[in-house]
Amino acid sequence: MRIISGIRKGKKIVAPADLPVRPTTDYAKESLFNVLNNFFYFDGIEVLDLFAGTGNISYEFAAREAISVLSVDANQQCANFIAQTAEVLSFEQIKVVRADVWKFLQSHSGKYNVIFADPPFDQDFDFLPDLIFEKKLLLPDGFFVMEHGPRKDFSKHPNFYQMRNYGKVHFSFFIGVNEESD
Repeated sequence: MRIISGIRKGKKIVAPADLPVRPTTDYAKESLFNVLNNFFYFDGIEVLDLFAGTGNISYEFAAREAISVLSVDANQQCANFIAQTAEVLSFEQIKVVRADVWKFLQSHSGKYNVIFADPPFDQDFDFLPDLIFEKKLLLPDGFFVMEHGPRKDFSKHPNFYQMRNYGKVHFSFFIGVNEESD
């Protein structure tokens, strides 16, 4: 895996082989960030990375100078790897929380421009979009992006925006609603 753009562009990151992860491919990650680049100035956003795994997505946001990146993963090895790698890369805006994502979201009240989630494909996390919007974790016009396999279809969700397919990787984009009324 490598950092696609930003202050550490081209930097390769080698995760330990024993981490229980499925990192987003460089091709899919580059495509994801090409989409997000049309909506955000990265140096002005706050990001929540759920099921952060190797930290691949967190590093990409940090390299593009996001204000803050909160990386959440239940696995101690993953959390340690992200924290160590962020320190080596001088990504001070990355903070790591070792927690079960479900429990974390139940008690968390932060607000973010972008929330990214890459849950295990073999588990059912279809409730995640509903939970993100029920908890009002997105700032107005923020994006929730969920990586998933080909069998998931979120197109009927009221906040669904679009789905992009990059080989075996699919991203469903959900957009926050600007609740400020005139």
